[in-house]
Amino acid sequence: MSDENAKYWYNLETHAVEQGYASPAIDRAGPFDTAEEAARAPEILRERSKQWAEDDARDANWGADGATR
Repeated sequence: MSDENAKYWYNLETHAVEQGYASPAIDRAGPFDTAEEAARAPEILRERSKQWAEDDARDANWGADGATR
């Protein structure tokens, strides 16, 4: 098991990269393995959110074309 206190986090309030649990959980995104990855957190979160929305839309439309298994 990895030590998450050694991981990097993106502070959503200050927009700073932090190592360990420097800020309250509600203000942190992560963990990330590197400071560089944490610095890209807003971009990474947007990409993941877009993918989740596409997956949800695909799931919601499953079988909508009338095809059966």
